[in-house]
Amino acid sequence: MANVFNLMPELEPDEMAYVQGLLNSMADYEAQQFVSVYRARRREPLLVLITAVIGFFGVAGVHRFVLGHIGMGLLYLFTGGLCFIGTIVDVINYKRLAFEYNIKEAQQAHAIVMAQSGAYGSSGDYGV
Repeated sequence: MANVFNLMPELEPDEMAYVQGLLNSMADYEAQQFVSVYRARRREPLLVLITAVIGFFGVAGVHRFVLGHIGMGLLYLFTGGLCFIGTIVDVINYKRLAFEYNIKEAQQAHAIVMAQSGAYGSSGDYGV
């Protein structure tokens, strides 16, 4: 059983607890695959904060595009971040936005790794 703190020490505590729950059912090689897929997909909370602050001085809604919320990004873009109120709320809640996005990405990465390991068998020999 892999320890998430050793594999991904940069995670926030809530995210770390969730990812550890996913890693508990994985073998070590599966955990390594999960970490490589998940690291490529996750978003840092600081990135969300910086792009949300850009909404005050530049283009509103950039942070929503970064998080894959295309509809909300367009709404923020055309309404000036819902007259800056939505942008203010998102600046305050940037960690929650990043956490929700990262949980979805962790679930997808887990599904990818489990599908790959199921295709090769649980022995990890990859048909060799």
